[in-house]
Amino acid sequence: VKCILTCLPYLLKLENEVTATSRHYVDRLFDPDPLKVLQGVIDMKNAVIGNNKQKANLIVLGAVPRLLYLLQQSSSSLRLRSECAVVLGSLAMGTENNIKSLVDCHIIPTLLQGLLCQDLIFIEACLRCLRTVFISPVTPVQLLYTDPAVIPRLMSLLGSSQRTQEYITQIFSHCCKTPEHQTVLFNHGAIQNIAPLLISPSYKVRMQALKCFSVLAHENTQVSMTLVNVLVDGELLTQVFVKMMQRDQPVEMQLTAAKCLTYMCRAGAIRTDDGCIVLKTLPCLVRMCSKEHLLEERVEGAETLAYLMEPDVELQRIASTTDHLVSMLADYFKYPSSVSAITDIKRLDYDLKHAHELRQAAFKLYASLGSNDEDIRKKPILESGVIELLCSLTQSDSPALRVNGIWALMNMAFQADQKVKVEIVRCLGTEQLFRLLSDPDTNVLMKTLGLLRNLLSTRPHIDQIMSSHGKQIMQAVTLILEAEHSVEVKEQTLCILANVADGNTAKALIMTNDDVLQKVKYYMGHSNVKLQLAATFCISNLIWNEEDGSQERQDKLREMGFVDILHKLTQASDPNLSDRWARAANTDRCRQKG
Repeated sequence: VKCILTCLPYLLKLENEVTATSRHYVDRLFDPDPLKVLQGVIDMKNAVIGNNKQKANLIVLGAVPRLLYLLQQSSSSLRLRSECAVVLGSLAMGTENNIKSLVDCHIIPTLLQGLLCQDLIFIEACLRCLRTVFISPVTPVQLLYTDPAVIPRLMSLLGSSQRTQEYITQIFSHCCKTPEHQTVLFNHGAIQNIAPLLISPSYKVRMQALKCFSVLAHENTQVSMTLVNVLVDGELLTQVFVKMMQRDQPVEMQLTAAKCLTYMCRAGAIRTDDGCIVLKTLPCLVRMCSKEHLLEERVEGAETLAYLMEPDVELQRIASTTDHLVSMLADYFKYPSSVSAITDIKRLDYDLKHAHELRQAAFKLYASLGSNDEDIRKKPILESGVIELLCSLTQSDSPALRVNGIWALMNMAFQADQKVKVEIVRCLGTEQLFRLLSDPDTNVLMKTLGLLRNLLSTRPHIDQIMSSHGKQIMQAVTLILEAEHSVEVKEQTLCILANVADGNTAKALIMTNDDVLQKVKYYMGHSNVKLQLAATFCISNLIWNEEDGSQERQDKLREMGFVDILHKLTQASDPNLSDRWARAANTDRCRQKG
């Protein structure tokens, strides 16, 4: 404390000197001599490099409006206007508050207006500053599209120099956020104008052009169908992307090219069995998941791979046997590592901050791998020990981690064999399962109900699980049906009861529980059709004629008034609804996927 008190006068003096110096820089911008103004701007440029405190002081003292004024004046020399743009760009490289201040001073329309000038050096300075402003997450990207003349002007400037190409494509890739943005850029010739840049001698230009195509093609059929027929110097664009995925290319380029081909494939422009997908894109993305890559590369690789193979069983099979992918994913849950070499301290610190993203990416990829094929599911699941990892993460304090963990388990249980289901129940534990059924987060509750539905499918599985955990499951179901929950939650719960009712021995747990039967009866008469149908499924499974004991069950349900309700439902005034009730008795139990 004594040391701080001793140094305080010096620190305050230093602070005053910095503020005074900043005020001097601003004052020089108002000098009547243009040459002195120019020198003042140059000195300001040198003073703010790497000095966020100086940048903040200059913004507070009103430097920005004056710099923008000088930049707009036709009486200002081109050198002065260019230097003003450079200083503004440097100020934009400070904090997010700096960016907000610049945007509030209308820097974007001013710089866009400057692009009408014919001087290339000034145009490049304006574009460089615009690029810096637009890549900030706090900048409203819609400002690029306010004036309909801006996009055509930017397209026309693409051929001016490598710098304009780099800056403009970077602006496009950061400002293309919606389908509407994609359409605007597509309609103004983005594909034709940007495609030649993929073979530019400048790596920065090639990379930014590639990123442009990535955001343009994302979930866009029109763009993807157009890209597949584009020629670049006589070569199909898809082959250009394939070359960019080669191992000798920078990882950033490999990954972005793989994303382009992935998006084109998901949009239907490239077949899933095409060689460029099976032999090039998929192996490249699997390669990105290995621990030799940076954390963000592994995250992006896993998420893109999950998206690529999500709807295609064959791609899932190939991925599951490629380069030990399953075991690589298990490593995703081991971050942050408890031991790290001294030389790796910075990377460990980064991993600590981003371990959540790594787990999220692994969740998505596991769920995609195991969503459709039983053989693959046995291989992500039983061999790798991932069930234990996922079950432990359902106990996280983070709702996002809990929901993704249970979501992955739900997909793994879909149409799984008994061995997998038993392992899930064993690892999760009944106490944790029922804690999740009372989770305050609706998404967690919905996925847990989905997991339970998938576990309770096929009669041997239903009977085995209910023989061990039937009492707790019926208690949980009762509590959910009694509580204030959404229609979707109660529909899921009634479907669980319908599955239980389909068991051979498990249905006795419903038939001997009058409280549950009364709740099913209540929902058969509910005003919501979904709840009526779900409750009816349960009753139809209980009274199925071909099963032992059906007559006794029918007699009891008749005494409780269920037959009268069914009769009323079949007499519904809407013929479509009455048909649905008639079909309900023949409807198979539901299972949850997705």
